[in-house]
Amino acid sequence: MPDLFYRIATRSPQATAGWRAGTPVRHGDFLARVRAWSALGRRSAATRVALYHEDSLEFAAALLGAWLSGKTVWLGADVLPATCVALASEVDAFWGAFPVERSPAAPAVDDDWRGEWAVPAAGFPALVVFTSGSTGAPTPIPKQLSQLSSEVAALESQFGARLGEATILATVSHQHIYGLLFRVLWPLAEGRPVHAERHEFPETLAPALAQAPCVLLASPAHLKRLPEHLDWRAGGRQLRAVFSSGGMLEEAAAQHAATLLGQAPVEVYGSSETGGVAWRQRGVNATWTPLPGVQWRQDAGGLLEVRSEFAGPGGWQRLADRVEASGAGFVLRGRADRIVKIEEKRISLDAIEAALCASGLVREAKVLAVPGPGRQVLAAFVVPTPEGQAVLEREGRPALSARLRTVLAGGLEAVALPRRWRIVPRLPVNAQGKTTQALLLALLEERPRLPAVRILEQEATRMLLELTVPANLLYFDGHFSIAPVLPGVVQVDWAIHYGRRHFGLEPGFKGINALKFQQMIRPEQPVQLELVHEVAKAQLHFRYFSDVGAHASGRILLKTP
Repeated sequence: MPDLFYRIATRSPQATAGWRAGTPVRHGDFLARVRAWSALGRRSAATRVALYHEDSLEFAAALLGAWLSGKTVWLGADVLPATCVALASEVDAFWGAFPVERSPAAPAVDDDWRGEWAVPAAGFPALVVFTSGSTGAPTPIPKQLSQLSSEVAALESQFGARLGEATILATVSHQHIYGLLFRVLWPLAEGRPVHAERHEFPETLAPALAQAPCVLLASPAHLKRLPEHLDWRAGGRQLRAVFSSGGMLEEAAAQHAATLLGQAPVEVYGSSETGGVAWRQRGVNATWTPLPGVQWRQDAGGLLEVRSEFAGPGGWQRLADRVEASGAGFVLRGRADRIVKIEEKRISLDAIEAALCASGLVREAKVLAVPGPGRQVLAAFVVPTPEGQAVLEREGRPALSARLRTVLAGGLEAVALPRRWRIVPRLPVNAQGKTTQALLLALLEERPRLPAVRILEQEATRMLLELTVPANLLYFDGHFSIAPVLPGVVQVDWAIHYGRRHFGLEPGFKGINALKFQQMIRPEQPVQLELVHEVAKAQLHFRYFSDVGAHASGRILLKTP
């Protein structure tokens, strides 16, 4: 990593560090932000800081500034209340785009530190990341600077030649180890420009890929949902590589992505604890090939053990994946930690999921063991196929659940049958494209349909409300798979709902005029809703707005008695 700091410090100020909203950001401007964050760090006595920023260039500047001022950086996946509470017990300060109640710090406009860069030692405790939460509660994982630098070097050794000077685009967040390495540290080390924004939606991703030679960083959840109606051909001609990590990419999803993008994704297998372990690209190498510097072996139970400089100084580390040797690499044979015991019966959650998908009624399935009355029970979360959807629409949810239980009953004991079912249009994913236990368990809770409301102003024909949309709102399901957005129809419905509540409007609805949607409303984002009842014209005007500007507005026409 000392080489990283040297390269950044000596790179031409006129070089392109990246792109923000279509405008190039020069390296000299990026360095100014690094110095500003370093100045902030040198004024602070904090030694552990939580860092969150959605802009990859500003995040990178803050990360380097923190390290240059001797801070260990803690990375949470988001800024939701539970995440902030967990971080608050571990850190001394919050940096970046955290909620205002966390008193987040950021450099002043004129901050500038011109001292000589004191590069941290290789063993410096640079980072703490969290496991993804796919198989349990997120766990903090410390990383030394030497681990990060070793992994960046391995990635460049394995893939650098094919990338060249390509620009980096991503659908995944840099707040997780995959995005951090591929979207921030590796490009910084090699001088590859980075798109500051994360491309959450395919409609912005497709044209962005077509602009110049590029690399796409994605997750399996994002790749399998690339829409076929968009034109990917121009982007495919510019792509130097497509990377997928954060979970297993199904064969059908790999083929789907390859058909649209012109090449099969390079899949990178690893974990937050071990870093990258191996890679494969269907059509090139069917088995998993270890990354440079990675040694692997099987333990007595067939589980994978790895050792590398970036896996850490503790020697061999065991993963929960079963493996078999194949040529110079290995084949994965499922996770050992997906065996649960219920009433002394060993039950494979993987086997139940496979049986559900083999039924012809289910496209995707996840099964968890959850607390039940007196003992654990299984909960199944399923996405129906068109055939399953037809049963759902014709006969209802209980009928589809009953059919699926019958399918499973042919090969499972009664105790292994799921007792709780959730049938959803798609499985929930976070910014890393992962379906976590927390997201699935939230589906079992009673889901709110309305926001938290505070009355700011109240008159006879005008109301001003502050709405805060809860992260587990029912209407976020399926809208959208990459990042939740409050649907426009819900915004209209809420305007009518609160208009009726506060103005005593009649239940009739005649139509809507001048409807505009300007900016998206996200979870936990406070917005204001202004309602004006124009009694003489039987109209309700509504306007959603916040500190970032206008979100939506319209004029609802009411039926008169």
